[in-house]
Amino acid sequence: MAMALTLRPLTLLSLPSPATITLTPNRLLRRPTQLSHSLFASRSGNKHSSISVMASAARKVLVPIANGSEPMEAVIYIDVLRRGGADVTVASVEKQLGVDACHGVKIVADALISECADTVYDLISLPGGMPGAATLRDCKILESMVNKQAADGRFYSAVCAAPCVALGSWGLLKGKKATCYPSFMEQLSSSAITVESRVQQDGNVITSRGPGTTMELAVALVELLFGKDKADEVSGPLVMRPNPGADYVVHERNPMEWTFDTCPKILVPVADGSEEMEATNIIDVLRRAKAEVVVASVEEKLEIVATRNVKLVADVFLDEALNSSYDLVVLPGGLRGAQTFTKTEKLVNLLKKQKEANRPYGAICASPAHVLEPHGLLKGKKATAFPPMCDRLSDQSEIENRVVVDGNLITSRGPGTSKEFGLAIVEKFFGREKALELAKAMIVVKP
Repeated sequence: MAMALTLRPLTLLSLPSPATITLTPNRLLRRPTQLSHSLFASRSGNKHSSISVMASAARKVLVPIANGSEPMEAVIYIDVLRRGGADVTVASVEKQLGVDACHGVKIVADALISECADTVYDLISLPGGMPGAATLRDCKILESMVNKQAADGRFYSAVCAAPCVALGSWGLLKGKKATCYPSFMEQLSSSAITVESRVQQDGNVITSRGPGTTMELAVALVELLFGKDKADEVSGPLVMRPNPGADYVVHERNPMEWTFDTCPKILVPVADGSEEMEATNIIDVLRRAKAEVVVASVEEKLEIVATRNVKLVADVFLDEALNSSYDLVVLPGGLRGAQTFTKTEKLVNLLKKQKEANRPYGAICASPAHVLEPHGLLKGKKATAFPPMCDRLSDQSEIENRVVVDGNLITSRGPGTSKEFGLAIVEKFFGREKALELAKAMIVVKP
């Protein structure tokens, strides 16, 4: 008999900073998140006055990355801005295209920064992460580009450590209101007027606080480049949090203890067309908790190209990963990636064995509907999925919830719920206190 629904609020807050199938079908979400100008603060105090919406033509955006960049921040920038129609170039400031971002996430850039020096960009957006932000700061080509960006009145933005470490060091925040990762705020005060807004605009510079605020920042940047209608169009399918900074809840039925020996061993399969924000957020959050996360490619190559053309490098091939057993197998979404998962017999068999052994398994976005449901892995279980795909679920009684746990199964809705999804997994393995610690560090809720 099903036990009563348990609601567990996770009060969250702030982290030191440490890449898609894009699920944007033409069908509208049942309850699309509406974006308003209040997503970011304007120095003038008039929430409309300082917003200069650019014409609808394609806009060029540069996202520089380095070893030690925060992967969630970089990937959210790239994914959301590409959803908005921006021509985004991911540029490595290292000597090679591949960078080792924080928490062992490997991202392959589109170009080297030297190849971008003569291009005019409508927006240059710096992710945080340490030592990544310091490496961005020390890149003379990038410094020159951002200085010219500021002098020419074009947009530039930074998140987490980067407002302080890079923009502040370059003197580009003098006399401007700005925010950053909480532990850098005192240092930022010497080069800017500090504020604690989750997203802050002052003229042509926009800053934000950390991984948990980057999606808000990215949608605000879409609004600046393309207008509010486009930002609303983009924000709905992201399944963003309706009240950023507020507590969130995990809906759990049939509670059971998720056990492990010395450290949870978690398998995250990826494929061409996997949703990059979901994959990256899950990997990042779980590795922050010190879980052993194995990223396995189901393709014939380790480098996969996600939905929004972010290039991620897996740790191993699936065949190698299958030599081990796992305390949890969890699937990111992305329609094309999920379709590959459901046709990968070895992966489906692993999930079935996981269920039969009463060991945890889970999925987010398209994967509950396109992988778990057709293979009988949701039988007798409550689950949720990406809103337009929930009609594929045989039991739709819990679909409105952002994260659903039913015994050894965990499911969630989309990119905007993936941090909550990761935190819920952390809570099941390590307890609420650890989940709250990480939640606060990522600024998923107000510090």
